[in-house]
Amino acid sequence: MKNKITKAIFPVAGMGTRFLPATKSIPKEIMSLVDRPLIQYAIDEARAAGIKEFIFVTSRGKAALEDYFDHAPQLEAELKRKGKKDLLEQVKNTNMDSGAIAYIRQHKALGLGHAVWCARRLVGNEPFAVILPDDIIAAEKPCLQQMVEAFEKNPGNMVAAMEVAPDRASAYGILDVQEDHGSLVSVKGMVEKPAPGTQPSNLAVIGRYLLTPQIFKNLNAKQEGAGGEIQLTDAIAQEITEGRPVYGYRFNGQRFDCGSKSGYLQATVSFALSRPDLRDDLMGFLREVVNIDQAAQ
Repeated sequence: MKNKITKAIFPVAGMGTRFLPATKSIPKEIMSLVDRPLIQYAIDEARAAGIKEFIFVTSRGKAALEDYFDHAPQLEAELKRKGKKDLLEQVKNTNMDSGAIAYIRQHKALGLGHAVWCARRLVGNEPFAVILPDDIIAAEKPCLQQMVEAFEKNPGNMVAAMEVAPDRASAYGILDVQEDHGSLVSVKGMVEKPAPGTQPSNLAVIGRYLLTPQIFKNLNAKQEGAGGEIQLTDAIAQEITEGRPVYGYRFNGQRFDCGSKSGYLQATVSFALSRPDLRDDLMGFLREVVNIDQAAQ
């Protein structure tokens, strides 16, 4: 087994029901955050971390996602003809080389663990990354790059982690910490969606994972966990039980849950305010809204 991580799995088979009716006709991952779809942020983060092969676990109705990464000769020719070099470059950056991207169907919605298991033959016997596009992380150094650098010094299963309020712990997989070394913690247990008040810590797992191929053997059992689904958290917890290292990595950055409407809107505002071409107009509008709201009170 090699230690360098060059493959990433993107589980994108979900129906996006929280964003209906918009997701009736377009995959949630194509929804735009300012002017780039959510999936593009995930791809850019993976590229920055050295990922060369991109594996999408999809389902029926995701054709638009596949088309997004394909070349668009007519559009590119038109942009070139009109001299729109910046836009042409942006469009070309969305193209994926032949052979760099693969699509696997998850025919039944059996959970995140099952989605990862579906990609086992394409990953083979090497460590790999898993990126959940719903989790958008604004960071000076991309989150997955931070983790890959930590993995090179501490090989083993690694999950991105962040502190959450105690009353929110039941919505996450929670780490039971053995040793805390600051950005890196060693883990002695993991609990998926613990009952309120029973969580072992307030350190939650979010959508970035670096995993060893042993995980696929654990997932082969297809044991149902929380919610009657095959949980990736359970397969990682089995690694701890069998004496192999599991780490939590406290990343530097701000995470937005774009799987929820509120988180998606917060990310939109935050990313727009970080753009010099949008900041002033948007900030002026937000001030007006706040002033109107305060006056109404």
